[in-house]
Amino acid sequence: MDDGLRTFGQVLLSLLIIGVLLGALVLALIWRKLRGIKVPPDADFFTTVRAVPLGLVVGLDLLDMGLDVFATPIVWMILSRFKLHALRNVATVEALVPFTQPVPTLTLAWFAARMLNLGSPPSRSEPSILEADEIEPSTYAPRTRRH
Repeated sequence: MDDGLRTFGQVLLSLLIIGVLLGALVLALIWRKLRGIKVPPDADFFTTVRAVPLGLVVGLDLLDMGLDVFATPIVWMILSRFKLHALRNVATVEALVPFTQPVPTLTLAWFAARMLNLGSPPSRSEPSILEADEIEPSTYAPRTRRH
């Protein structure tokens, strides 16, 4: 009986560590993409969820699974950094609720927002093709038209 409990504890700890590592990896991979997200400051939760990539919510859910309530400050910091306040508020409350970690709440909300058309779709006011000149690495200026 004692060996079974020890094995269960080791498996659980391994899953938690894997969740944290995978969550950190996913967030690191999409970090650059998150910088380009423009969400209105007054956007509601579902509008914000529709604007973010799936990787963000999966990464946050994995961190929440692995760290339980200790993920709260990390979630708050990441989402504040990218000005995703509506998502930050809901994700923080969800991270604070103990024992909800096995349920990928944010990932389910991401799919629900898209399948049920909840919230407003991301604005496409900017053109999809932008003509620009690179001034320095990662810095661009609009290309002026020459007549």
